[in-house]
Amino acid sequence: VYAGAVVREGCVLGDRVIVHPNAVIGSDGFGFAPDGQRYEKIPQVGRVIVEEDVEIGACSCIDRGTLGDTRIGRGTKIDNLVMIAHNCVIGRNCLLAAHTGISGSCVVGDNVIFGGKAGIGDHIRIGEGARVAGGAGVLADIPAGETWSGYPAKPIRQSLREAVWLAKQASGKART
Repeated sequence: VYAGAVVREGCVLGDRVIVHPNAVIGSDGFGFAPDGQRYEKIPQVGRVIVEEDVEIGACSCIDRGTLGDTRIGRGTKIDNLVMIAHNCVIGRNCLLAAHTGISGSCVVGDNVIFGGKAGIGDHIRIGEGARVAGGAGVLADIPAGETWSGYPAKPIRQSLREAVWLAKQASGKART
């Protein structure tokens, strides 16, 4: 655990875990409930469990679970400036590039790869071996083994076809 990193009480780090400077493990999740006039904080009493051989980049944040645990699977590599929200389960041997943001209660299968600046909405499931292109905005579950791109993210072939069509429309070179 490097200088400036914070591992909050109750969090569990497995063997050979590397936590780079200024990473925060176990912050409260973003949990609030309206009471009619304002938002009341929901106590975050879960933990973060980081399995063995995980590397967590500088300035990354992994929130504790609300009631249960946030879990990072064995062998996962997290780049700098990554955000993993409360109650997430990240599988084994995943790669998360810089600026990836995973909202609360997501479940990510084993061997998933996220390109830089990918954003994942809450309660999303991403199947084993899936790939999320850089800059994608995921608002729906991704089946195992698929590659998704764009905003909103969709299977990459569809996303690319739509991008080409839109570029042709914008340039005035569309077929009539």
